[in-house]
Amino acid sequence: MKDRVLVMNADAEWIADQLAAACPGYTYSAATTAEDAMGAALDAEILIGLAPALSEPLIQATPNLKWIHALTTGVDNLLTSPSVGKDVVLSNSSGFHGPQMSELAILLMLSTLRDYPRILDNQRAKHWQRWPQPLLQGRTACIVGVGLIAEALAARLNALEMTVTGVSDGRAEVDGFAQIFKRTDLVKAVSDADFVVVLTPYTPQTHHIVDDAVIGAMRSDAILINISRGGCVDEAAVRRHLAKGTIRAAALDVYEQEPLPPDSPNWDTPGMTIIPHLGGVSDNYKEQVLPVVIRNLTAWAKGGAAGLPDRIDREDTT
Repeated sequence: MKDRVLVMNADAEWIADQLAAACPGYTYSAATTAEDAMGAALDAEILIGLAPALSEPLIQATPNLKWIHALTTGVDNLLTSPSVGKDVVLSNSSGFHGPQMSELAILLMLSTLRDYPRILDNQRAKHWQRWPQPLLQGRTACIVGVGLIAEALAARLNALEMTVTGVSDGRAEVDGFAQIFKRTDLVKAVSDADFVVVLTPYTPQTHHIVDDAVIGAMRSDAILINISRGGCVDEAAVRRHLAKGTIRAAALDVYEQEPLPPDSPNWDTPGMTIIPHLGGVSDNYKEQVLPVVIRNLTAWAKGGAAGLPDRIDREDTT
């Protein structure tokens, strides 16, 4: 009997059609809304969707669930979900976010360095004002966390004639990086950087890895960019240092609480750019993620959970 797959996503029908052609050994259902998904959940054995959209009620409505494949890299809500039994296998989609994450990082570098908001303010005020425009060329970016996305970003920054350093305990030499520092040397790593870009996964060990001491070690003209997870950066410390002028600016795409509540002081902090967690998304996301899903469905058909290339070892995340 074919495993029954429920795809829940705004592009679920397209994804299900593509999967049916590439992986015909399954029965597919497509739901574009959570409400529609509830109607097909009872029979589903495999659930595919964006992790944050896979709610507790939906998971509870799938008593035959064997495997959840997230269309995202992050699966924080699934790892802590009381409804995801220990016998339910988890896998995620990673390795393809390099282009969009890198482009956002570069956008934030240019915007903050060149004070682009000031340009827009002047346009609204019909005020003609010119000032020297700083270049990325010749500057240094320190990337905290040296994974696939960091490698993609480093390649693009090298093309802009920037120097790239990294912080990692797992890798000592990486193409495109002039130097790799250990986490214990994080304060030293950030001290000479024009930009500090946070790209490390969030774990108990990386909670507030960028804390008051690290931010305090940055140069007064340096810019902090967080496009990883909110918990990796101490937001209160960022606000304090911006208020004191000990760093030039900060651009955040992720936050300790999301969506960022209206009463968060981050909104009104001078020098802080607020991005609503856009880093991983793109206008061709479904095409980007499809090969990952096909790879995992193919592996599941051949050998079940043991062969999943993107399986998450839940024991290592507790």
